[in-house]
Amino acid sequence: MKQIFTVQHTQSEHHVNGMVGSWTDWNLTELGKQQADRIAEKLKQELSGKEVALYTSDLKRARQTADSIADLLQVAPIEASELRERNLGKCCGKSVQWLRENLECNEKTVDDRLFSDAESRRDEWNRLRPFFDRVMADDSENIVIVSHGDLLSVFNAMFLGLDVESMNRCELFGFAGSVSQMIVRDDGKRMIRRIGDMSFVK
Repeated sequence: MKQIFTVQHTQSEHHVNGMVGSWTDWNLTELGKQQADRIAEKLKQELSGKEVALYTSDLKRARQTADSIADLLQVAPIEASELRERNLGKCCGKSVQWLRENLECNEKTVDDRLFSDAESRRDEWNRLRPFFDRVMADDSENIVIVSHGDLLSVFNAMFLGLDVESMNRCELFGFAGSVSQMIVRDDGKRMIRRIGDMSFVK
């Protein structure tokens, strides 16, 4: 059996300063650091004595969340650029207000791009897919993945065996600091035990 914990990074500066997250490299806030420590403590309780593979987005807010987990689990985090948040192109480094006022395309399908140089949801799916396939083939029985809200919603759809077009109709989206627990049984059946669980930051 394999279990996968996905962790959406905790409170970041862009959550409180009105700026776009995406590929802009924000640090965690002080609250975000405290939340990351709480997640680490609870994951240690879940995974104590077990070997763990820890993967993280290379953006600071995710890496800082992963570092708290790595310290308590005593593992070295593996950075993966495939786990970055969706690239929103020219609005990176701009405010959310700027995004709203300069939006080039209203996003209705997985093929729409908010800006001409941004990733669509399909682009994001295609970027994540090779990493997802490697994780599912990984022999590690316990895997922790630290990433971002939009990217993890894509991961959730992949885990459930859905296709990219399913996100035109529905998706599983979490909040900062949420944790999900997924199981792959020995017979290959996939199950979600927890989704977007916020109790880890309390």
